[in-house]
Amino acid sequence: MRFMHRHLLHNGRILPTSTQSVSAGQVGYLNGWGVFSTIRVFDGVLFAFERHWARMNKDARLLHVPMPADSAAFRAQLLSLVEANQAWNATLRVAVVRNRGGLFEGEGIAGDYDVVAFTTGVHDWGRGVNLGLQPQARHSGCMFAGVKVTSWSFNLAWLESAKAAGFDEVVLLDDKDRVSECTSANIFAATPQGVLTPPLESGCLPGVTREILLQYARVPEFPVIERHLSLEDLYQADCVFITSTTRELLPVFSIAGRELNRRDASRLALQEAFSSFCDQYVTAAQQRGEAARVPELSEPK
Repeated sequence: MRFMHRHLLHNGRILPTSTQSVSAGQVGYLNGWGVFSTIRVFDGVLFAFERHWARMNKDARLLHVPMPADSAAFRAQLLSLVEANQAWNATLRVAVVRNRGGLFEGEGIAGDYDVVAFTTGVHDWGRGVNLGLQPQARHSGCMFAGVKVTSWSFNLAWLESAKAAGFDEVVLLDDKDRVSECTSANIFAATPQGVLTPPLESGCLPGVTREILLQYARVPEFPVIERHLSLEDLYQADCVFITSTTRELLPVFSIAGRELNRRDASRLALQEAFSSFCDQYVTAAQQRGEAARVPELSEPK
């Protein structure tokens, strides 16, 4: 269990997390009608903020969720939360929730949407993960496939069931029995053809870490390629790993109780390239003044 830090952000205000700040009549909270993203904070910098912002806007348009218009103001509000919680190296979750519409709506709602954000510590995922298996979990042809919507209960239920069975996460298959993703991570398999990851048409989320590996953190001897994967592809791979904002590149030890190969050279090389990209991004953002004000003697939370 990870708990929020002391303060949260609600519509531009920094409030104690115990503050009663929402109404049951705001339709997005009861219907999961909103979009969200999880952002890693490195030394006061919101890593890959532009990518998170772009994905939230894309998903919001599809879901008819109003969004703030000014990305700079949005970033500044999130940075004020980082400062309030002294969360210089942390995990930040931000959601934009629709307030009006649907079949039931409360009276006296002040705005079309709410912006809510909080921070928490960086989770220790351990040395690797053991994955369960869930068939028919992603509908690859659905227009909302790959949308990061606040209606997250299916994923939470699958994850809870996996943990009850002794697994750390779960591989989700699409409606064609192809590998799609995990409940909160993308998946990769190192093969002789390259390091393969399912395409978006499998129904997987367009993860920010996934995007960086595909576009920027390149290692010539280990090209990252979008390609459909079967379970057998994972079982035969040199190694399998999952990626997310908080996990970076985390090895997979087994799937549904079947041990996997751990020939890890490709993952280690790509992790090094990804870490270099992160360092360059953070340095450039700090030089542009796009970072929370970090006291010189502060300790990471």
